[in-house]
Amino acid sequence: MLLEYSFATELTGLTTPVKSIKLNHSNLQIINYKLFDELNLPKNWQEEHSLFVELFSEQGKLNRHSVAQKYGGHQFGHWNPQLGDGRGLLLAEVIDPQKQRWDIHLKGAGPTPYSRGADGRAVLRSTIREYLASEALHHLGIPSSRALALISSEEPVYREKQEPGAMLLRTCQSHIRFGHFEYFFHSGQTEKLQQLFDYCFKYHFIDCLAADNPYRALLEKITQDTAKLIAKWQAFGFNHGVMNTDNMSIHGITFDYGPYAFLDDFEPNFICNHSDPQGRYSFDSQPSIGLWNLNSLAQAFTQHLDVEQIKQVLGQYESALMNEYSQLMLKKCGLVVDKSPNSNNVEIVNGWLDILATEKKDFTISFRQLCEFDAKGENQTFRDQFIDRDKFDNWAKLYSTTLLKQTITQQDRQAAMKRSNPKVILRNYLAQQVIDQAEDGNFSLLNEFIKALEDPYADKKEYDKFSLPPPNWGKKLEISCSS
Repeated sequence: MLLEYSFATELTGLTTPVKSIKLNHSNLQIINYKLFDELNLPKNWQEEHSLFVELFSEQGKLNRHSVAQKYGGHQFGHWNPQLGDGRGLLLAEVIDPQKQRWDIHLKGAGPTPYSRGADGRAVLRSTIREYLASEALHHLGIPSSRALALISSEEPVYREKQEPGAMLLRTCQSHIRFGHFEYFFHSGQTEKLQQLFDYCFKYHFIDCLAADNPYRALLEKITQDTAKLIAKWQAFGFNHGVMNTDNMSIHGITFDYGPYAFLDDFEPNFICNHSDPQGRYSFDSQPSIGLWNLNSLAQAFTQHLDVEQIKQVLGQYESALMNEYSQLMLKKCGLVVDKSPNSNNVEIVNGWLDILATEKKDFTISFRQLCEFDAKGENQTFRDQFIDRDKFDNWAKLYSTTLLKQTITQQDRQAAMKRSNPKVILRNYLAQQVIDQAEDGNFSLLNEFIKALEDPYADKKEYDKFSLPPPNWGKKLEISCSS
């Protein structure tokens, strides 16, 4: 294993050294063994004592150069320069066997200069939610930060009420955000902004240096990756909830999980964050907000790109998002790519979504049931689930006709659809059940749920209880940003 501290040592003007502080009565509760092995992390770190030595002692490799990062961000559309790592620390970077660089980051590590008077801690509730979400999205095929370990404790943390404190050890390519670039641009710190650009080219976007204009290539890469990420969110019914620019990664990954939700009933205007009454970050607003955020980021490129160049790059966003989204939706519906002007594919996909939205059908379950659609049969049981039978019949007729023209066999088509439509997703009511048990000291359901989320497309009996529709009380749980 090779540990490096390049961000801490090469960007000293962008960081503040801070040591992590252990929670009282801590326990190493959950370990992501597979990810530990993939990153080639030391086996002894899977032991509580050894990991805690590395995380919290003066001699520990993970506490030696720990830093808090400074950044700003547009929060609900308003610029806020007073942000930064208020409860998280960048500990080190590990180079995996494929020579890929990964940040090792500890969330809930204690106060930093950017905590704004807060305690710098995280509660068990939000820590469990982030662990579950990051692993759930990853195994669905949606780029995300990853969870390495969850540390529970008996130390009380005060939010709306007293809750047990916890920590999350997580990893991703880097924790560099749109807000990093925005902060140094808006504060006029051009030298530090250039240092950040140079660092990104050196360690994360070296391929861009071969382009005629590396800065344009970098903005294009971030734009494309962001578009593809949000297309995946839309295709799988994921609502992030807090798409502030300080929560947007330059690597096109999902991170900084707060009041997220996967859709239950398909409501395009669904709002998962009860602190967002205007619906700025509603489900169907996510694509447009992605572009808004990229426009905010692009201002930091104005020393290297003119307005027309920036417009050309950002002009690629919509087509990149729609192309990715279309490909995903065709796979979910079992339709082959057909570029013919007479293709029915778009009408079929949009018609199906319209039926689900009109009748408020469960998004994930409905797509999973669609995998069993018989193009030659009556599909009576399936049909009976819908109120407007005429509307369903008209859609089903067009769908059947189109499927029968495809060369793929029905059996192969149905199997392929199941590889694109998960059986198990992270529903908020299930997460709440896990949290309730964990707060009582029982982590068995959490471990069981993690295993199901690691294999979301499988049709296994032992996962059936995690694939049921939510009860009425679990459909619209209010989730806040507090953690």
